[in-house]
Amino acid sequence: MATKNEVKDKTYYEHIIDQGYSRRDFMKFVTYITAYMGLETSMLGQVAKALETTTRVPVIWEHFQECTCCSESFIRSDHPIVADIILDKISLDYTLTLMAASGHQAEAAKKATMEKYNGEYILCVEGSVPLGDDGNYCCIAGRSAKDVLEESAAGAKAIIAWGSCASNGCVQAAYPNPTDATPIHKIIKNKPIIRVPGCPPIGEVMAGVILHIITFGKFPELDGLGRPKAFYSKRVHDTCYRRPYYDAGLFVESFDDENAKKGYCLYKVGCKGPMTYNACGTIKWNNGISYPIQSGHGCFGCSEENFWDNGPIYERMTGLHGFGIESSADTIGKVAAGVLAGAIGVHAVSAAITKRKEVSDHIARGKKNEQTLDS
Repeated sequence: MATKNEVKDKTYYEHIIDQGYSRRDFMKFVTYITAYMGLETSMLGQVAKALETTTRVPVIWEHFQECTCCSESFIRSDHPIVADIILDKISLDYTLTLMAASGHQAEAAKKATMEKYNGEYILCVEGSVPLGDDGNYCCIAGRSAKDVLEESAAGAKAIIAWGSCASNGCVQAAYPNPTDATPIHKIIKNKPIIRVPGCPPIGEVMAGVILHIITFGKFPELDGLGRPKAFYSKRVHDTCYRRPYYDAGLFVESFDDENAKKGYCLYKVGCKGPMTYNACGTIKWNNGISYPIQSGHGCFGCSEENFWDNGPIYERMTGLHGFGIESSADTIGKVAAGVLAGAIGVHAVSAAITKRKEVSDHIARGKKNEQTLDS
C-alpha cells in the first residue's frame, strides 16, 4: 500500500477528467482560457500540454479590509471548469471564505501548506491592510492584518493582489483614510507582486492570470503599474460601443433624457472610461452579457488608483491631457457643433456667390440680346 508521500499528485487534466468532464470539454476550456489570456490560437497546444503535465499549484488566499467581492466575482466565472478546477484543485489550501474548515483547523491547514510548500506557493491577497492604531482596525485570531500578511508572504513564490483594495487601497483609503489603509506592494517589498485592480476585477481576468502562471511558470507581461497587459493595456473608452457618439459630440445630458434612451455617450454624466484601463468592454460581466456602460451607467474608474477621490462620480472630467485629439474632450461637442455651423456658413456663402454669378450672367446675356435686336 502506497504511503502518503508516495502518492503522485495528479495533474490539472487528470483532475478535470475525474470531475466527469470529457476530453472535448477540456479542449473547449483550453480554447476559452487561452483567448481570455490574450494569446494567439497557436498557443492552444502549449496551454493544453501545461494543464496535462502540471500538478497543482498550492495557493493561500488571505482576506483583510475588503467586502469579498473579488471572491464573489471569481466563483461566478462563466465557465464551470474554472470553479471546479481552479477553486477546488488549484488548490485553495487556505481561504476563509471558501474553505470548509474554520478556526484552529483552518489555521493549521495554512501553516502546514506554508511549511510543506515553502517557496512554492502563491499568495493571493484580497483587501487592503490598515496600519493605523498599530493595526487594530483589522485583526484575525488576535493578530493584525500586517502581521498575518508578512508571515504568509515570507514563504510565497509570488503574490497576486486581487482587486483595488489590495492593489491601491480602494474606498478604505479614500480621504481622510482613517485606518491608514495600505495596498500590498507598499508593505511587501521583496516579492514579485502582480496587481489585478477593479472593484471587483472580472472573474475571467482572475482565472486568466492564474492559468498564465500555471502554463508558463511566470507572471504575464505587466505594465508600469504591475498590471497584466492582456487585460489593462486599453482604456474602457477604446473598446466602448458608445465611442462613435463621443467622437460625434453626442452626449447624454442627464440619465432620463432622450439622449440616454438613444444610447449616446455617457461622458458628460461622469463616465471615466477615457481615463480607466480595464477589459470591461471586451470581456464584460455575467457570462459576457453586459457591463456598467452597457447597462446605462458610466464607468467610475474603479481599477484606477485613488478613483474614490478623483472627483465626483457624476461630474465629467475636463482637459484630458495626453490623449491627442481628446485633450479638448470637454468641448468636443461644441467643436463638432462649430464645425457644423461653419460648414453651413461656408455652404451659404458659396451658394450666395454662385447665385450672384448666375444673376450677373443672366443680366449680361439680356443686354447682349438687346444690342443684337437694336442692330
